[in-house]
Amino acid sequence: MDNPKTMQAVTIDKYGGKEVLKVNKVPAPEPGPGEVLIKVQAAGVGVWDEKLREGAMKEMFPLKFPVVLGADGTGSVEAVGPGVRHFKVGDKVYGNGFMNPKGGFFAEYVALPEQLVAPTPKGLSPVEAAALAIPGLTALQGVDGVLKIKSGDSLLVFGVGSVGHLAIQLAKRLKARVIAVASADDGVALAKEAGADEAVNSSTGDVAATIRRFAPAGLSAVLATVNGKGLDEAIAAIRHGGKVAYPTGVTPEPKGRAGVEAVRFNAESDRASFDRLNALIGSGPFKVRVAQTFPLSDVVAAHAAMQRHHLGRMALKIGSESVAARS
Repeated sequence: MDNPKTMQAVTIDKYGGKEVLKVNKVPAPEPGPGEVLIKVQAAGVGVWDEKLREGAMKEMFPLKFPVVLGADGTGSVEAVGPGVRHFKVGDKVYGNGFMNPKGGFFAEYVALPEQLVAPTPKGLSPVEAAALAIPGLTALQGVDGVLKIKSGDSLLVFGVGSVGHLAIQLAKRLKARVIAVASADDGVALAKEAGADEAVNSSTGDVAATIRRFAPAGLSAVLATVNGKGLDEAIAAIRHGGKVAYPTGVTPEPKGRAGVEAVRFNAESDRASFDRLNALIGSGPFKVRVAQTFPLSDVVAAHAAMQRHHLGRMALKIGSESVAARS
């Protein structure tokens, strides 16, 4: 079967607000050596897409316009380029398309290097898988990579959003004791649903006292997915020799203290990281919280929804019935 020549995609031709997002017909990418062409079923919508669109990251990640956004998503392999070893046509996959030179997942098709693609974990819906790659790899790198959480450790996850609720589940897979700090009651509920042993609302609860009850001898580590009220108390409760880890983009950047190192990190996208993430996910029931879904033609509404309080990710459903551009 011939590869598609054109496709519907969300493009931007300049930095700006939501109004720069346009659904257009554009040339479909071709898979080159070592690349897979994915027919996209759903795409995650994240704050990094918003920051790229606004130009907030242009010093670090300048865009070459026009560009197709969409940092992560899911679909099925439509074609493979020369030298691809891990995938075949028809495989269900998810992947990381952040700053991909051939465009991202806000499109009917995306071509990615095979090391940025992984088999979709069993038990996840397409929308859940679409929202998994970047927050999942970020949570994995924090919990398993930087902090090296092991059985019996006491981990505090600060912020129960797209990364935090996944980090809780991964830490429980590693047999840690987990306490979560959220900024609202719905975040506390999500933390407990994800398996946290304890959770506290930093807006209404006593974070320091809750931590002391949970870990009288101090915390092994803190994963700070955001910064806010209660983080200082969390860091103060880390035992000597422990760490606080935080993804790039958390502001203000958390600070360590005597005997406690603060480590900034990025999500690792490679075959070993995807394999490790899939292995941990596959060891039991796993949930990826998607707050709301939109058709591709409603990408502006999806970006607007990110400005309102929500838990988890927004997602776009992509297919012939949902990509018609609105006049």
